[in-house]
Amino acid sequence: MEYEELLKQEPFGVSQKEKEVWFYNYFTELTAYHKEHCPAYAKLLSALQVPEAFSSMSQIPMMPVSAFKDMKLRSVEEEDVFKVITSSGTTGKKVSEIYLDEETAANQQKTLVRIMEEVIGKRRIPMLIADSPEVLQDRNMFSARGAGILGFSIVSSRHQYAFNKDMNLDVKGIEAFLEKYKNGPILVFGFTYMIWKYFYGALKESEKKLSIPNGIMIHGGGWKKLQAQAVSMEDFKKGIQEVSEIKQVYDYYGMAEQTGCIYLECEYGHLHASTYSDILIRNMQDFSVCEIGTEGTIQVLSPMARSYPGHSILTEDQGILLGIDDCPCGKKGKYFKVTGRMQHAEVRGCSDTYEG
Repeated sequence: MEYEELLKQEPFGVSQKEKEVWFYNYFTELTAYHKEHCPAYAKLLSALQVPEAFSSMSQIPMMPVSAFKDMKLRSVEEEDVFKVITSSGTTGKKVSEIYLDEETAANQQKTLVRIMEEVIGKRRIPMLIADSPEVLQDRNMFSARGAGILGFSIVSSRHQYAFNKDMNLDVKGIEAFLEKYKNGPILVFGFTYMIWKYFYGALKESEKKLSIPNGIMIHGGGWKKLQAQAVSMEDFKKGIQEVSEIKQVYDYYGMAEQTGCIYLECEYGHLHASTYSDILIRNMQDFSVCEIGTEGTIQVLSPMARSYPGHSILTEDQGILLGIDDCPCGKKGKYFKVTGRMQHAEVRGCSDTYEG
């Protein structure tokens, strides 16, 4: 099965057992491909004495996410690089650089569209972007924020930025946009910390409320900063509903190193691996796979990463696998929760480090 064929499958309708049969063969081939086309990756596999063949998905070699900051990892010729995505990072720190060719970039977009169909259906809807248009400057090199905005814009019919260049809330522009599209659903997208500080915070301080009863909010990244302020998921959802009347609020887990491959929250508060991705939870003492209910480090797997060896990444995030194929929401596959960052890992999030 080619990746295009996989995209024809329902985003959350394939059982874990079915998915792993396809993933095992595909990831084995993909690992060999990157080994042949990315010298740095081949050297790493050699140093780790990775075997040529694998007996299970858990044996697919992992690339530590920090490697993308220290090495130029690409499996295509330089002239075939279509776009470079940069991760978020603390000021002065190195950032990851992810090299995309046109095929990989297109698959990222198609994958995100398929996953988002689970929330908004198969139509494009107006989108309110909780960010400033200033974030989209260099069209050849995007930050995680820029990549997120452009990615989610694919599912929108029209869009309106919520903030001006100074990150002040454009209330008049927002209200005009809401009035125009008030009779249908509106997608509200942004990064968690920025929504809380510059959207919720500004409305709360000014005692202003917006009316978006048909709104669907998708947000992700930046939870570390909110947790430091003792803001829980429940606080976040309650606050958003208070200032905007939005009842459908969904978190997602994702990263620049695997753009397009998001893990979407369901109505029960669980993050789900889609048909097009998978996760493993690793015990960092011996790298064994953790059982359901045991906390460890999250490994993310994405079959669409072909222009760079990012198909199997060991993150710096801690999490717990909650179950497989049995979430009350009805979605198939694994579901989990993120519990925090590894100790000593760099604090970062998809909201970058904007502190204006």
